[in-house]
Amino acid sequence: MNTINEVKMLVAQKGTTLTYLAEYLSNNSDKKYSLDTLSKKLRANTIRYTEMKLIAQALNMEIIIKNKD
Repeated sequence: MNTINEVKMLVAQKGTTLTYLAEYLSNNSDKKYSLDTLSKKLRANTIRYTEMKLIAQALNMEIIIKNKD
């Protein structure tokens, strides 16, 4: 699954929108995000880890990296 589809799936599960995420990113970083900007970054797979951490925060989730068993 690509980044945009995963984020869209999480957004839908949380009952919010990509527009909300763009606003959240703008309000919680030093960059301005629009829906178009965010969508392009997700589609192109150019989203940064710091941006993904903010997305997780906006969705009240956390990113976990663990060893494979």
